[in-house]
Amino acid sequence: MYLAHFGLHEQPFSLTPDTSFFFACTSYQEALNTLLVAARSGEGFIKIVGEVGNGKTLLCRKFLATLNEGNSTSTTAIGTQDEAATGGRSKAKFVTAYIPNPYLESRSLLLALAGEFRIELDPNVDQHLLLKGLTMALLNFAREGKRVLLCLDEAQAMPLESLEVLRLITNLETEKRKLMQVVLFGQPELDVRLKQNSVRQLRQRISFQYVLKGLRHDELDRYLRHRMRVAGFAGETMFSRSAVARMHRVTSGTPRLVNIIAHKALMLAFGEGRQRVLNSHIRRAAKDTPEARRDWMTWVWLGAAGLLLAVLAASWMVLQ
Repeated sequence: MYLAHFGLHEQPFSLTPDTSFFFACTSYQEALNTLLVAARSGEGFIKIVGEVGNGKTLLCRKFLATLNEGNSTSTTAIGTQDEAATGGRSKAKFVTAYIPNPYLESRSLLLALAGEFRIELDPNVDQHLLLKGLTMALLNFAREGKRVLLCLDEAQAMPLESLEVLRLITNLETEKRKLMQVVLFGQPELDVRLKQNSVRQLRQRISFQYVLKGLRHDELDRYLRHRMRVAGFAGETMFSRSAVARMHRVTSGTPRLVNIIAHKALMLAFGEGRQRVLNSHIRRAAKDTPEARRDWMTWVWLGAAGLLLAVLAASWMVLQ
C-alpha cells in the first residue's frame, strides 16, 4: 500500500467511523452542540437527520465519547459532564445505550434495551414483565442520580410499532425530568415516517433536531489536511488546489464519497511515484466511483457539443 510512500502510519480515509479522525466542520460542530445541550437539559426526544454518507454514525460515536469523558472506569458507558442548566455547578452521570440497527419489532427492541442496560431477564419473559423490568431499572438509575440516554442509528428503518413503544417508555418521568432520553439518527426517510398520523404524539415530543450537511467548499481542504495529519503525514498538504476543487464538485462535500475518492487518488499518485495528488488523479478516481457526480465541466463540454450539433443540423436544413 501507499502508507510508507507518504509517511503514514494508518489509512487516512478509511470508511470506519473512527472518532480520532473527527473533523469539527460547521455542520458537525453545530450538531454536536445541539446534542450536548439537549442531553444535559434532559429533553425526551432528539433527532438528527442527514443524507447517506454525511457522517451520522461518526457523529453519534463522537457525541457518546464527549458525553462520557472523564470516567475511564466505565464498563456500561457511564460518564460525567457539567449540566448546562446548572452553569457547570453540578455533575450529571449518564448511562448510555447504542443500538446500531433498530430494525426490530417492539419486543426485540425491549430485549435489546435490557441487554444494553445489563438487566437480567428470562429471554422468554412476556412483554408486560419486560416493560416492568425496564421501568424498575430506569427508576433505580434515577435514584442513583444517573441519566439514561439511548442512541438509535438508522432510525428510519424502525417499525412504527417500535417507535410507539419507545414513546411509551419515555412517558416515565420524575418531577424534574424524563427517565430516559432518546436520540434518533436517520436518513431523510425518517422525517417521512414521522409524518404519519400514528406517530404524531412522538413527533410532538421531538424538542431538539438538526439536519446534518456535508462539507462546505472552504472546509474540504482543511478536512483532507486534518485526516492526513492524524494518519501521520508530516507535510503541509497532499492535495493540490485544483484537486480539492474537483473533489468538491464530484462529491458535493459528502464525507463518505470524499474518503472513497481520496483513497483511490492516493493509490493513483502512489502508482505514478508522485508525492502529491493532482487534479487528474481525482478525475480518474471519480470516474471509477459510481456515486460520484459527473464533473460540471463535463456537462459544459457535452452541452457545448450538443449545441454545436444543433447549429450544424439547422445550417444543413437551411442549405437544403
